[in-house]
Amino acid sequence: MPIQPEQLAALMAEVEQEDPIDFADLPFPEDELRALVATHLCEMAAAMESFSTEDRLMTLLAVSAKLVLENLVLHVQLLRRHGLPVGDNVEALLGRLRKGEAPE
Repeated sequence: MPIQPEQLAALMAEVEQEDPIDFADLPFPEDELRALVATHLCEMAAAMESFSTEDRLMTLLAVSAKLVLENLVLHVQLLRRHGLPVGDNVEALLGRLRKGEAPE
């Protein structure tokens, strides 16, 4: 039985206990944002039911990688906008990218 949006939203909230999301002053309730994302992802997963396990895994990894990259870009933009330094790990990664080195 496929995971339901409510189950996914509950898992998201559980994961956030270890790594909280700063919703700042967004004019939307956190639980509604979680439910919206969970519903969207469950719809994506349902659309992949005909995919092979390998194709489904590769697609989910690609979506995850895109979201992590987007998060990194937004984080760096926000820090720069406020004149704050990026962390050592991010600075090292950006330094390697500037030099054309492949990340490890």
